[in-house]
Amino acid sequence: MAAVDLLVAEIGSTTTVINAFNNLSSADPVFEGQGQAPTTVLDGDVTIGLKNAITNLKSNLRLDDIKWNDLLATSSAAGGLKMTVHGLVHDMTVKAAEYAALGAGAVIKMVTAGKLKEHQLEEIKKQQPNIILLAGGVDYGDEDTIIHNAKMLRKLDLPIWLIYGGNKVCQTEVKEIFSESQTKLLIVDNVYPEIDVFNIEPTRKIIQDAFEKHIVHAPGMEKIDRMVTGSIMPTPGAVMNAAKLLKEEIGDLIIFDVGGATTDLHSVTEGTKEYQDIMISPEPTAIRTVEGDLGVFINAKNLINEIGINKIEEKLGFEIQDILENRKPIPQNKKEIKLIELLTEEAVNRALNRHAGEIKEIYGPSGRTAAAKGKDLTGVKYIIGTGGALTKLKKNKKILANIRVKNVQKKLYPGMKADVLIDQNYIFAACGVMAKKYPEAAVKLMKKSLGII
Repeated sequence: MAAVDLLVAEIGSTTTVINAFNNLSSADPVFEGQGQAPTTVLDGDVTIGLKNAITNLKSNLRLDDIKWNDLLATSSAAGGLKMTVHGLVHDMTVKAAEYAALGAGAVIKMVTAGKLKEHQLEEIKKQQPNIILLAGGVDYGDEDTIIHNAKMLRKLDLPIWLIYGGNKVCQTEVKEIFSESQTKLLIVDNVYPEIDVFNIEPTRKIIQDAFEKHIVHAPGMEKIDRMVTGSIMPTPGAVMNAAKLLKEEIGDLIIFDVGGATTDLHSVTEGTKEYQDIMISPEPTAIRTVEGDLGVFINAKNLINEIGINKIEEKLGFEIQDILENRKPIPQNKKEIKLIELLTEEAVNRALNRHAGEIKEIYGPSGRTAAAKGKDLTGVKYIIGTGGALTKLKKNKKILANIRVKNVQKKLYPGMKADVLIDQNYIFAACGVMAKKYPEAAVKLMKKSLGII
């Protein structure tokens, strides 16, 4: 029998991982080990997979039994946190609302700008969101669009959370609109209170709080609260928490998380003064993009179709059809590993291309000038890999090192001075959720996992 301070479960769409930690209140917190098992959300009870992962942990630690003081969890199972986002102008309030939702770990199923139409209400119902985010208008600005959209969303009368993060002048009227609705209204500070000012952190936090209340009622997740003693966070939101915490300790960074279904890229950087001075519109310091078509297992066919089977087989030197028909989530042999490496590299490159900003040429009265648009990654000091693929593959560092560029041309990519680090223990999501109670321990454990302490 052994006792640990904390277990943190990461309940994914295919695999449940359990991490054990000790000495979290000391100067030397310890990562004891990890276990994993297939996720059992489709069996109607995710705790089966969680218990199996704990059994695997005991086996890995060579223990007959294990006890713990606390159990926390992150989850992307049961479809994750599905949201729709509705704002006023796409490059302003809608963009701010999107960043808030993505940073909280949401899967955004639908985005609208301007006044909602009847056919869009039908699409919202079809998407079956867990949360709706309504934004729009700077403070003391446009009111008509927000009130119109609130009344339209009230027609749906969905028994879900609706977060209002728009013009604060409209808060009272929005409350009245939803006063007798099944929809549970949460009001938060405006995500875009002034032109070129993002205020996404309050919304990000309230989304995560709402997720925790929702997730225990999701299919297959109903029994999770019987085992978990503390927080349940969306896995991508936990990784973002970890990224923001680590940035304060070591400097600007980006984190790639290549999974079976999606590829997430988190960046926490203000960019460089060189490009800030010519930026067309501002970007938040911390943003996440999620590429729902880029995965190395569930969505592997998307990547394969993009690259082309012939080109893949030419690069690998063998045919892949049999592998695609019979492979499992975790590669079983050298050929499968080589295929996963190629797909991971492609997912990383495509995710970076979509996430990073670029230099544009603008023609005006004074002639041609250069302007920057999007996220500036040129000041990044660290490129970090986490998740199943990038923590296990032998070529993980090489894949990430190859994204660096010697000279910035059009895309605002990290430079050659950026160091490549790997979350060797695969614990970033766990550290992101434990950071609520143990922030100092979370930082030290991440630095240990990265090999910089």
